[in-house]
Amino acid sequence: MRIGILSSGGDCPGINATIRGVGKAAINSYDMEVIGIHNGFSGLLHKDISTLQDSSLSGLLTLGGTILGTAREKAFRKMLKSPDKKDQEIIKKSYHELGLDCLVCIGGNGTQRTTYQLSELGLNVIGIPKTIDNDVYGTDVTFGFNSAVDIATEAIDRLHSTASSHQRVMVIELMGHRAGWITLYAGMAGGADIILLPELGYDLNVIKKVIEKRKKTGRAYSIVAVAEGIEVEGGTDRHHPATYFARKIEELTGFEARETVLGYIQRGGSPSPYDRNLGTLLGAHAAQLINKGKFGRMVSVKGIDMITDVPLSEVADKLRLVTPDHIMVKQGKKMGVSFGI
Repeated sequence: MRIGILSSGGDCPGINATIRGVGKAAINSYDMEVIGIHNGFSGLLHKDISTLQDSSLSGLLTLGGTILGTAREKAFRKMLKSPDKKDQEIIKKSYHELGLDCLVCIGGNGTQRTTYQLSELGLNVIGIPKTIDNDVYGTDVTFGFNSAVDIATEAIDRLHSTASSHQRVMVIELMGHRAGWITLYAGMAGGADIILLPELGYDLNVIKKVIEKRKKTGRAYSIVAVAEGIEVEGGTDRHHPATYFARKIEELTGFEARETVLGYIQRGGSPSPYDRNLGTLLGAHAAQLINKGKFGRMVSVKGIDMITDVPLSEVADKLRLVTPDHIMVKQGKKMGVSFGI
């Protein structure tokens, strides 16, 4: 069999470990030919490929980013959605001209939706979930999330000493457009006093009272962790919630507040040991599915370490979001952590 691998969407730690997991299992266990498709789905259209051999997959386990490159290919998505069947035939033609028996697509929600659309065209595909946001439906965890939480937690740890020394409120903004998983887990691990998530909303009066209460009880500083996707009032602050909350806290309490936007640092660098192993397991399972001829599925994780798979039809256009009854939220509230509500 001849299989292709591509990575699409934003980069994150663990993509190379996953490429390695797919490729080494496919080559060594199932005697498959493996090609790498460069720069996401655009590479499929333009046949921008390279052959991946066992030797070329060595040394990828600890490497951040993706050796295949990645892109958010809007033109490709438009072709898939086009009512003109000729556009869709171009995609199918590229797939068949490359001689592919299956295409493995590594990516987040948008990528899994596109992968499902490819399966609807009759192409053999397998999806592997990738995102630091951890919001892909159908899996309990995505690789990249653990690494991002490690980085975000270390940043919060470092803010404690500055906040304490200057008796300030420190507001740190973490990634997560629609899902607050990074902020929830890093906020809890880093000992944040207030954690603000897109899914739960907030009340400025509640935030004000929490900070003032801490001050009255001898705790001279506060750490506020906020997800980038949380809605705030209009104006220039809407793109940086940390700026908005730092300004509002100063206005409401009179206490000095400073913001930190961690940004793309969360997505870069070497993957954590957990993400290296997770990428390896997901990749190997993808190769196993191909060998069995089970296509149109996304590899997933259930529980602590059970690697399984789900139909792509169950994943497309859905999000995995933080809920008010999540154990981390419930436990955090019992411990006195405020979620701004």
